[in-house]
Amino acid sequence: MTLPRIPHIVAGARHDAHSTRTAPVYDPCTGEVAAYVPLADAVDIETVIANATAAAPAWGARSALDRARVLFRWRELCLSHADELAQLISREHGKVIADARGELQRGLEVVEFATGIPHLIKGEFSDNVARGIDMQSMRQPLGVTAAITPFNFPAMVPLWMLGPALACGNAVVLKPSERDPSTAVRLAELFHEAGGPPGVLNVLQGDAEAVNALCTDPRIQAVSFVGSTPIARHVYETSARHGKRVQAMGGAKNHLVVLPDADLDMTVESLMGAAYGSAGERCMAISVAVVVGDATADALVARLADRVRGLRVGASHVDGNDMGPLVTAVHRDRVMGYVAAGVTEGATLVVDGRTHPATQGAGFFLGGSLFDHVTAEMSIYREEIFGPVLCIVRVDFAAEALALCNAHQYGNGVAIFTRNGGAAREFAHRVQCGMVGINVPIPVPLAYYSFGGWKDSAFGDHNQHGMDGVRFYTRVKTVTTRWPVGADAASFTMPVLR
Repeated sequence: MTLPRIPHIVAGARHDAHSTRTAPVYDPCTGEVAAYVPLADAVDIETVIANATAAAPAWGARSALDRARVLFRWRELCLSHADELAQLISREHGKVIADARGELQRGLEVVEFATGIPHLIKGEFSDNVARGIDMQSMRQPLGVTAAITPFNFPAMVPLWMLGPALACGNAVVLKPSERDPSTAVRLAELFHEAGGPPGVLNVLQGDAEAVNALCTDPRIQAVSFVGSTPIARHVYETSARHGKRVQAMGGAKNHLVVLPDADLDMTVESLMGAAYGSAGERCMAISVAVVVGDATADALVARLADRVRGLRVGASHVDGNDMGPLVTAVHRDRVMGYVAAGVTEGATLVVDGRTHPATQGAGFFLGGSLFDHVTAEMSIYREEIFGPVLCIVRVDFAAEALALCNAHQYGNGVAIFTRNGGAAREFAHRVQCGMVGINVPIPVPLAYYSFGGWKDSAFGDHNQHGMDGVRFYTRVKTVTTRWPVGADAASFTMPVLR
C-alpha cells in the first residue's frame, strides 16, 4: 500500500512538494509509519514565501472588521469540524481524544479574542496638542510573518499565533512540526473555506532548512516560535541578526510548591493531571513538586504512588484512558533514559513507568514514573524531560522552595498550593517566573492575557497572544496633522508645541 504524502498549502490549495526529501509520520499507538511529510527544499520555500508576499498587501488593506468576520467564520468552521480535528491531533500526536478537544478549544479562544481586532487595534488621538495641531497613532500590519510550531500542540500553538497575526492584517507562513503536520493543513483549508484569501495563510512542511530560511529571508518580517530552548535561542539570535521581530518560547521545568497547610486531596488531583496529562508532553506540565516538610512529603507520596500505578495507559482513541503513547520511539527512549539516570543518581524510584503493561505491546507507550528524594544536582531535576515523570524534592522551609524555583535556569510556569493567602501573595511577587498559579497547577493564561516565561524559557520582548500578540504583529505609526489656516514664519529651532 502506498502511504499518503502530506502536502504544503500554497495559495489556498494543497501543493505537492518539489523536494524529494521526506520524513515518516508515525501512528504512535501502533508504531507504524502512517504517512510521509515532505521536507521543503529551496524551490518549495521560495514558492511559499513568494505567494505570501504577493497576498499580504491586499489582506492588510482590508478593514479590520472585514478580517474579523473571516476569522469568526473560521472559528465556526473549526468548531463544526472539532471531532475531525481532534482525531487528527490524536492520531499523529498520541494524546487522548478528550485532551485533543481541549487543546483545540484553548486555541480557538485566541481566535475568538482576535475577532475583536477592530477594538484591539485602535490607536490614540489627541486633539489640539498645539495651536491647530492634532496627533494620532495607528497600528499597521508588518507584512509576512512566520509561525514555527511544536509537536506537542499541533492545533493550539498555531492558533495562538495565527489568530492575532491574521487579524492584524499579516500573511503567515506556518511551519508545523514534521512529527504531526496534518492538523496545520486542515486548519489552513478551513481558513480558506471561511473566505480567507489565497496566499494569506500558507503551510510549509519542512525541517531545519525551512526554519533557517524563515529566520533569514528578508521578506519575513517577524518570527514566532515555540519549542526547545536550544532551538529557541537559535531562532531568536538568527532572526534578530537578520532584522526581524522575534518571540521564541523555549523549554521549562515547572515547579509546584506544596506548603504544609495545602489541601492534599486537591494537591494530589492537581499533580496527577498536571504531571501526567498528555504523557507529560506539555511545556506547562508540572515535573517537580517541592514539598515543605517530611510529614507533608510522606503523606503526598503515599497518595500519589497508588494513583500513578493506576494510570490507564493505552490507545489514544479509546475512551477512558488517561494517557496515550509518546510521540515517537526516539522520544520514548529518551524519557526512559532519564528514568534510568534518576536511579543511577540516587533518587528513590517509587513508581517505574518502564514496567507498565502498556509498554509490552506495539506503539510508543510508557507508564507514569514517580521519583522521591530528588536533589537539585540530579539531571532529572535540572533538565526538561518532557514525559510522564514527576520528581519530589523535599525542603524544610518555604524560603528554600522559593530559592529552588528562582535558581533554576527555566522560568516558564510555577504553582503554589496553600491555604495561606499571605504566603501565596508573597510567593507570587517574589518568584522569578512568567506564569504563576495559586492552587492552580497549570496557569496558562486565557486568550486576553499573554503567555510567556522568563529566563531560558523565553527570548524576545513580546509574549504570545493577548495584547502582547497585537503589539507583536503590528507597527505603530504616529501622525501629526495641521491644516492650513495661515502660514507661520519659518523656524530653525527644534519644534516646541505650545
